[in-house]
Parts: sequence; C-alpha cells; structure tokens
Amino acid sequence: MFKGFKDFLMRGNVVDLAVAVIIGAAFTTIVTAFTNGLIKPLISAVGGSDAAQGLGVRILSENPATFLDFGSVINAVINFLIVAAVIYFVIVLPVKTIQERRKRGEEAGPAEPTDVELLIEIRDLLRQQNRSDR
Repeated sequence: MFKGFKDFLMRGNVVDLAVAVIIGAAFTTIVTAFTNGLIKPLISAVGGSDAAQGLGVRILSENPATFLDFGSVINAVINFLIVAAVIYFVIVLPVKTIQERRKRGEEAGPAEPTDVELLIEIRDLLRQQNRSDR
C-alpha cells in the first residue's frame, strides 16, 4: 500500500503539479497587488465622492453594510483575466505547439525504455521482493 503511494508521489507529473500550484499562488499575489495598488484606485476615482467606497451604490443610505461594491468585482475580473492570459500564453500555448510538432514528427517525444532496460528493472524488482520476503 505504501509502495503504491510512494510510486504515485515520485511520478514526475505530481511534482510538476505541486510546483505549478505554488508558482500560480505566488503569481496571483503579484497580480492582486498590481490591481489593488494601481487599477482599483483608478476605478475608485471614477466612482463618486467617497473614494473609500469606490465605484458602487449604497442601497440604504443610513446603513454602510448595504454598499454594492462594483469596483471590487471589476478588480476581481481584471485579476482573473491577467492570470488566465499569462497561463494561456506561457503554459498552454507552448505545450500545445510542442504536442502538434510531435504529432507531425518534427520533434521527438520522450524516449521509450528498451527491452533490456525493462528486463533489468523487472529483475531488480524481483530481487528486492525476494529479499523482503525472507
């Protein structure tokens, strides 16, 4: 049971996925700082007399909790579009291009193990299994 879990963790795509999540979170922080620091003040400047309230509408004038903050929604949409654009142009598009080249035969894919390499791996696994049974 633990061997299967270890094999799962040691596969390259799990490590790549973990790195991608960490880099994505760091990049999202940068984009959020950009939009909060530069874009949101511009949106707030457009929206009315109270700059802290920004672009929005207060439903009940005596209750500040009823403020509909359109500026924050616009800010979140801009965040999403920037992150999505970077992911598409930096990750998705290059990978798609490489896959198309491989289909056309212009670029070699990952090398398949030879029969000898597979037999050596099977032999080593059988030896290891026999040692653990003793």
